[in-house]
Amino acid sequence: MLNIDSIENGIVIDHITAGRGMRVYELLELQKLDTCVAIIKNARSSKFGRKDIIKIEGVLNIDLDVLGFIDDNATVCTIRNGKLVEKKKPELPKKLVNIVSCKNPRCITSMEQVDQVFYLCDEKEHRYRCKYCEQEYKK
Repeated sequence: MLNIDSIENGIVIDHITAGRGMRVYELLELQKLDTCVAIIKNARSSKFGRKDIIKIEGVLNIDLDVLGFIDDNATVCTIRNGKLVEKKKPELPKKLVNIVSCKNPRCITSMEQVDQVFYLCDEKEHRYRCKYCEQEYKK
């Protein structure tokens, strides 16, 4: 059995759908942090069967829109002095700005330096469309 120490101050992103932990790591740009980050993949879960977990020492806030986009089933637990002080569940964001890129080669975003903006068009299917060309973003 693998043992990962608990953190004193920081964030635990729990209940990440198995296999999505590295995507969360990349889009939250956790590689840029100068602190301890633990990624646990395929941990046993009585609720989901398998899950990923990310523990971030010293950081007390993250972009919940990014996390909600990747996995709105995840939970964000804030830890202070070794105790759980807050638990949040991210929601599927209505608007994404500079999180994903439009794949349409004729879109203005591929020719000019403008923000990549996508709007939620189908909440049930988690589908987004480009603000400029209506190209659908597919995960």
